[in-house]
Amino acid sequence: MYKLMIVEDDAGIAAAVARAAGKWNLETHIAQDFADITAEFAACMPHLLLLDITLPYFDGYHWCREIRKISSVPILFLSSASENINIVMAMNLGADDFITKPFDQSVLMAKIQALLRRAYDFAGSAPVLEHRGAFLNTGDDTLLYHGEKIALTKNEYRILLCLMENKGKIVSREKLMERLWKTESFIDENTLTVNVNRLRRKLDAAGLTDFIATSFGVGYILK
Repeated sequence: MYKLMIVEDDAGIAAAVARAAGKWNLETHIAQDFADITAEFAACMPHLLLLDITLPYFDGYHWCREIRKISSVPILFLSSASENINIVMAMNLGADDFITKPFDQSVLMAKIQALLRRAYDFAGSAPVLEHRGAFLNTGDDTLLYHGEKIALTKNEYRILLCLMENKGKIVSREKLMERLWKTESFIDENTLTVNVNRLRRKLDAAGLTDFIATSFGVGYILK
């Protein structure tokens, strides 16, 4: 089942789109925190983003730019502003399509289905994981924080991926070593400690202090 995230501050329109999408067996998430759409997007991990231009705090253009830093998910703009300049600006920022309000629900659903087919029929999705404003893109194995990419080794990426997939839980040292062993990267207790400490120093230098906490005798957890 595909998931749509609807970023629309008109509750009536958002609810109507969600109902229409539900009839097509599409899961929906209506945005709640208009001050931090990027974090909500990362938590939701949708397959397609419906994005209004006029929003509280920051406009849709701003959020399109921010989302494009971490994801290539299809973006469909919803707007009452139909001037060519708005359409051109949306497309130049990385949007995939544009529909003008008021719109016909069947036309909107047709556009959504076309974008989903184009994006996912021949390629899998690449989810983004988020913690404390840091975004781990599993499509290109990169970590983004405050607009800056943090270079990770393969082992550092795999350790961070495992911790972020288990956010809020202690991940045992055995589980981390098993995860790395499955990727054919031999690692023992001492090597794991070295890799974790190196990753911590790298995160600290980027401003992500105390990002990984140690549960002594057990393993590690994101703090």
